[in-house]
Amino acid sequence: MNNRFIAIAGNIGAGKSTLTALLSAHFGWQPFYEASAENPYLADFYADMPRWSFHSQMFFLGRRLEHHRQLVDHPGSVIQDRTVYEDAEIFARNLYDQGSMSPRDYETYRSLYRAINAFLPPPHLLIYLQSSVATLQSRIHRRGREYEREIDPAYLARLNHLYTLWIEDWTACPVLCLNMDALDFQHDAAHFAGIVRQVEARLLPA
Repeated sequence: MNNRFIAIAGNIGAGKSTLTALLSAHFGWQPFYEASAENPYLADFYADMPRWSFHSQMFFLGRRLEHHRQLVDHPGSVIQDRTVYEDAEIFARNLYDQGSMSPRDYETYRSLYRAINAFLPPPHLLIYLQSSVATLQSRIHRRGREYEREIDPAYLARLNHLYTLWIEDWTACPVLCLNMDALDFQHDAAHFAGIVRQVEARLLPA
């Protein structure tokens, strides 16, 4: 279990940060959290997506690439809350598909992502938190971030669709899919213990 790179992926409100904290504490891994709270464009983005989509996505891309550099340099095992792949394959693609990012901005973003992605080491394990829109809305409401309260359920549904397409095509490392509609690992010790066993089974040599 030494020198492992574990990444957690999932839609807004799926529980990535919570699971990152629990697994990092259990295994002694160094956590790298999503930079949402630090993004100076995020509140503006939710208020006016076409105006601020490129700025917000470029911030996330830059921050996630910084994290990747730290992940590579870290001497022990690490766990990452959201991946650089999701920024490009899910969020930027959705913004472009729905007309909230111009073709020029999208191509600029994709060109940078493609150039850098060729040098990024993939995780040893990708944990995907699969959630229905209803579950996502419930968790978003409970955590009470003001700028997330007006997120359209249709937006979450489109992201879910893109997540499904991305996970189906992902081959860079093993994937552990967790159904968040049936799990409450934050409050149920048995649920969390089951996740730990599945993680160990995929990371430990046979």
